[in-house]
Amino acid sequence: MTWLITGGAGYIGSHVVKAMTEAGEDVVVLDDLSTGNPARVPQGIVLERGTVLDRAFVDRVLREHSIDGIVHLAGKKQVAESVERPLYYYRENVQGLETLLEAAAEAGVTRFLFSSSASVYGMPDVDLVTEDTPCAPLSPYGETKLAGEWLVRAAGKAHAISTSCLRYFNVAGAATPELADTGVFNLVPMVFERIDAGAAPRIFGDDYATPDGTCIRDYIHVEDLADAHLAAARKLAEFSAAGEVRDLTLNIGRGEGVSVREMIGLIDEVTGNTVEATVTPRRPGDPAQVVACADLIHTELGWKARHEVRDMISSAWEGWNRKG
Repeated sequence: MTWLITGGAGYIGSHVVKAMTEAGEDVVVLDDLSTGNPARVPQGIVLERGTVLDRAFVDRVLREHSIDGIVHLAGKKQVAESVERPLYYYRENVQGLETLLEAAAEAGVTRFLFSSSASVYGMPDVDLVTEDTPCAPLSPYGETKLAGEWLVRAAGKAHAISTSCLRYFNVAGAATPELADTGVFNLVPMVFERIDAGAAPRIFGDDYATPDGTCIRDYIHVEDLADAHLAAARKLAEFSAAGEVRDLTLNIGRGEGVSVREMIGLIDEVTGNTVEATVTPRRPGDPAQVVACADLIHTELGWKARHEVRDMISSAWEGWNRKG
């Protein structure tokens, strides 16, 4: 079978491509290259440049490559930008997904894996977030992910497509330096950028109801995340081979929280930074604590995170310096 990986030239997508191809899966990459880099796509892997909003283009790709499984990672993902441009985010993330699902159903695709996010939970008032924790997203980005899950499950039931929605938490690290995160939107690269500039790393609020007053997050190594995609894709293939139509909605995290202040302290140790972090006002919508319960994915897929936080920082730093 052949998997179509949308967004496969991006940071996370390229790691999924790497994991799946090294495991012997046949893949084709679809990416509009708005943020992706074609150099991330391994030699010999077909890269179709275009958008999932283009139905004729998607139809051709599915037909020409005999696609029977899709891993959908393409989309916009910046929370602050989504607040400023909600219509753009709904078009790119929801309308794009709708177009892709329509094409998939017509083409007879039987497996669909959707890249969701812990942002669907919003500000959960629990120590560990399970898949049954109520969803109450705080941003248009989170809303598009939750709406995307609804679409995926509904289409799966209606068109006999086995589906999986993977809700992953804070992603960091790199499998190889050339696949490192080059954007400056997440905590680790944001701190790296400040270090390079000789400026103090920033902590957005230190008055939260947490042990050190800073937000607590669950960090997952991107290589572990990619392995989880591979495991989920293969489970969907098992369902289809057995004639089953099922949905798996799963958290991907380590089940361990790290505060922003602790994370910056670890970054300082790895990079040798000596400029002390400064505290700035809170960012709107930042929950105090979001940590995954990762029991269900271990039960369903036998998957468990292997990398520690220091591994994430070290590999990300190596890639950051390579970029520079």
